[in-house]
Amino acid sequence: ERIEIADLRQSGLGVRAIAVRLGRAPSTISRELRRNAPAGRRYRPFDAHRRATARRARQRRRRIDTNEQLGGVVAELLGQRWSPQQISRHLRQRFADDPSMRLCHENIYQAVHQPHSRFLRPTRLAPHRRSPLRTGRDHRRAHQRPQRRRPRFQQPMLTIHDRPFPTLDRSEAGHWEGDLIIGDNHLSAIGTLVERQTRMLRLVHLPRSDAESLHAALVARMQDLPPALIRSITWDQGTEMARHLATTDKLGAPVYFCDSRSPWQRGSNENTNGLLRDYFPKGISVASHSPAHLLAVEHELNNRPRMVLKDRCPADLFAALLASSGPPLLRR
Repeated sequence: ERIEIADLRQSGLGVRAIAVRLGRAPSTISRELRRNAPAGRRYRPFDAHRRATARRARQRRRRIDTNEQLGGVVAELLGQRWSPQQISRHLRQRFADDPSMRLCHENIYQAVHQPHSRFLRPTRLAPHRRSPLRTGRDHRRAHQRPQRRRPRFQQPMLTIHDRPFPTLDRSEAGHWEGDLIIGDNHLSAIGTLVERQTRMLRLVHLPRSDAESLHAALVARMQDLPPALIRSITWDQGTEMARHLATTDKLGAPVYFCDSRSPWQRGSNENTNGLLRDYFPKGISVASHSPAHLLAVEHELNNRPRMVLKDRCPADLFAALLASSGPPLLRR
């Protein structure tokens, strides 16, 4: 095309006529002649191609590398394990009047994935993760999520179909979804509970992953809530919830069980467990984590803004529900 441009230009055709011949926009031809022809000399196709190739190969520094303040803010939020999408939205809100302090999430991903990135470093509460991203990888890779299967147990139970509202209804606060994060060889576990409306997280420290331990720890962790904020608990069909009738009696909240192999029926809990794997990765024991460490992880996640909450934090919304005796603040 550059050879043809040179020939047509030599024959006296203008920019628009050349554009019609090549099927290009006139602005493309004009830019090519302006950028790749030496000043005061005629357009030479091979010289123009060398110029364009050299310009394309020139490494440009990203804004996150040239703007020290921007890089510092991004590094700080990555250190708190915010996702690039959350950081991008936060920058747009925090620096609404300063376009130089904005980044799209793709630029942050590229900065993390580039070789020898300064953002690839462990965080304080998850020192075992080299990358600040949820995947834990320093390069891009297709994400696959294997399905899990839990055994059922023999005891009368309420199913999710007995629950008085459908899965997508989050209009009433106080309904929780729960599960276990299992450690290496199923020898240790952490209980996770997520409030469906606000996505508020509560972690349950378990000395063992049996039904008796879960019952005692669950009651101790949730009994401080008012009745309006502990209306029901939805769990999968794991045997750790074998004492669900005793849990219902102590907390005054019925326990509903999902269908077998249907994790989407506890979508908020499944998503949160994915976030928690940043702090408690698969293949290691979770027994060594103290209750104080679980509270620190819980605090960090509950104070992270969520897109589904319109960039509000679960902790703020849940605190408002605790302080309010009126209708729920968040309808979804």
